[in-house]
Amino acid sequence: MKKSLLGWANIFLGCTLLAAGFVFFINPYNIVPGGVYGASIVLHNLFPNIQVGTFGYMFDIPLLLLSVILLGAKLGVRTIVAALLTPLIMNVMSIIVYPDRAALDALDPALLLGGMMNLSDHLMLTTIIGGTVIGIGCGIVVRNQATTGGSDIVAMILQKYCHIRFSHAILLVDAVIVLFGLVVIGFGIGNADDVTQPSWHLSFYSLIAIFVSSRVLAYVINGAKDDKLIFVISDKKMTDLHDYILNKLERSATYIKSSGLYTGEDKEMLFLVVSYKEANGLKAKIKEADPHAFVVVTDAYDTFGEGWKQLPSANELQPE
Repeated sequence: MKKSLLGWANIFLGCTLLAAGFVFFINPYNIVPGGVYGASIVLHNLFPNIQVGTFGYMFDIPLLLLSVILLGAKLGVRTIVAALLTPLIMNVMSIIVYPDRAALDALDPALLLGGMMNLSDHLMLTTIIGGTVIGIGCGIVVRNQATTGGSDIVAMILQKYCHIRFSHAILLVDAVIVLFGLVVIGFGIGNADDVTQPSWHLSFYSLIAIFVSSRVLAYVINGAKDDKLIFVISDKKMTDLHDYILNKLERSATYIKSSGLYTGEDKEMLFLVVSYKEANGLKAKIKEADPHAFVVVTDAYDTFGEGWKQLPSANELQPE
């Protein structure tokens, strides 16, 4: 029960962060970071009386049906809640931060929180911050076996049936939305008469937002992927090193009997995986045990087993 409640709390947190990223850093500047809400921003320019979150509902309903059918009932329940909660939070948050209906319809950044959050002259900054907050929010939701809907659902379908990485699939889907925004929005920040900020500039900012959010999403889901795979080959029996690995690091290693191809002499080879924080200490201990040992250190992209991650099941989300 505690684990389940924590999962739902994390989903709520992720949806709130996602909504905040759009409301404060993306929507007011007509940056189109792909997905349902990117398309909703474009449509809001055509129909300003309809809020971005409301358009999100219009897209999410058919996609939610696909999620339940193609991705399974368990994922569908959490996805339905997250996808319906996010646009609600976005609409409520937008109503709170804008002073009146006219400002809300225009999504005028000069009136956002009384002008305190106006970043019109710092589009790169708002793009990076917005992409980061969106990536964190989306990553938290996906880590809890849900999705906020939209391009997440499409990406998961592509991942499951076309074997495309989740973050790569999002980039592919979102690129189409950016092109849609380039066609519709025109020149300037929501104003076709403003030629000081051409639409193709906004499209570049949109691509930056997509890249940042996808990288942050992958990091939140998978971590830094900085474990180290180490091979140690020595002419000696390195008892002190064995004790260090077992007792100090509280890890194990694979001992392999081997021999040198040239000399034919017996050698000891150890194979183990450690975190990047443990790697330097281990290398120092190897030097103490045998200064002439042959050592290979390389990155371990993914590590599964006791003391590490569990092997994923066939229907488990693997965003990277």
